[in-house]
Amino acid sequence: MYGWNGILRERAGFTLLESMIATLILGTGLLALAGMQTISFSRNVDANELTRVTNLAAEMVERIQFNRRNALAYNGIDTLNVATQPPSTQPMARGDYAQWRALLSESGLSSVQGNVTVSPTGPTNPPLNQTLVTITVNWFGSSRGETSTRRNRTLTFRTVMAPE
Repeated sequence: MYGWNGILRERAGFTLLESMIATLILGTGLLALAGMQTISFSRNVDANELTRVTNLAAEMVERIQFNRRNALAYNGIDTLNVATQPPSTQPMARGDYAQWRALLSESGLSSVQGNVTVSPTGPTNPPLNQTLVTITVNWFGSSRGETSTRRNRTLTFRTVMAPE
């Protein structure tokens, strides 16, 4: 290209078309990044809830393990139903039940419920007197927006406990 004085000049800079294409590519990348941010946030909320529930269920298992001599006293516990609390002849199990109700209700989870099932394991030779403990925690997951619905979530722990 020749300048006003007839000297050949090099072309420098971007054209309008190149600038528009670069802006389009950058805009597309930023929109994709914003979409990933939303997904990342919802997954973090799920992970946070699952961590809280896992810690609560582990606490329940540890309390039963500590009182494993009376593990059958925990059978049938439902933290939403006061009628399922252990009998007054089992003060430690009854105290654990009250503690679990308080922990679950203060967890910040919606409609959280803990269930405990304790049953003897199958016959073994020689008899080992082991019990199978199953802790199930149900809750409604957090909603992710105006259009999403809350879904029922469940976590189940199973462990075999041997007598002391």
